[in-house]
Amino acid sequence: MDEAREPLRIDIVTVFPNMLRGFLEESMLARAVKLGAVRFRFVNPRDFTTDPHRSTDDRPYGGGPGMVMLPGPLCDAVESVRDDDARVVFMTPSGKPFRQEDAGRLALARHLVFLCGHYEGIDERARETLADEDISIGDYVLTNGVLPAAVVIDAVVRLLPGVLGGGEDATRDESFQQGLLEPPQYTRPEVFRGRKVPEVLLGGNHQAIAAWRREQAELRTLERRPDLAAAAGLPRKEEPKKKRRARRPAPAPQQQCHLATETTEQNP
Repeated sequence: MDEAREPLRIDIVTVFPNMLRGFLEESMLARAVKLGAVRFRFVNPRDFTTDPHRSTDDRPYGGGPGMVMLPGPLCDAVESVRDDDARVVFMTPSGKPFRQEDAGRLALARHLVFLCGHYEGIDERARETLADEDISIGDYVLTNGVLPAAVVIDAVVRLLPGVLGGGEDATRDESFQQGLLEPPQYTRPEVFRGRKVPEVLLGGNHQAIAAWRREQAELRTLERRPDLAAAAGLPRKEEPKKKRRARRPAPAPQQQCHLATETTEQNP
């Protein structure tokens, strides 16, 4: 880790901190903490309530199902940790889709505060007051914002200097880094259940290997993510000849030609 860089501070505002504790204490994230690249802290809005039941939600105005999180405890919780360096990220399915470039941008921050909604969401006034940006991890709905926050945190922390080892090479060829999906990867054994590692990967020709990986990345992107392929300027994948032939208009029925011939012959 770069000794001149301060650890990235990440605060997670949630009423269910135990959903994340184990996740942050394992694998790469635990390594990042040990290296001093990141510091995690939980902030529970229940600690900022004033009623005996420590309520953080109530029924929505206008009716409807579920409960909405109260703005008071949320604002007090976030404002207890927000400073001039903080960027508050609200996890919501109505946010901007999260992409790899967002991970790189957030990895440059000094302090991130993840605001995790629950139930039917949070009072809009809290969002307007607190959030610097709204982020979604996909077009689907989860029980709360904790798991989406975990996804973003993982994507961000792995980009911090020294966390993965190997410098920039550790992430350079991953999916989305070059606008393409990652090519297939292989390890030992050389033959597994009749399937052999591609010969080019065994020959030691680094130029040929790089060309093969680029080709495979382009093919995989064209097949699975045409949106990324178009953005990368890749040519459209050609359809098989049989499929193209099947799409051609069918010729006119031959019977009509016979009928027209018979009618002509009947005239003197």
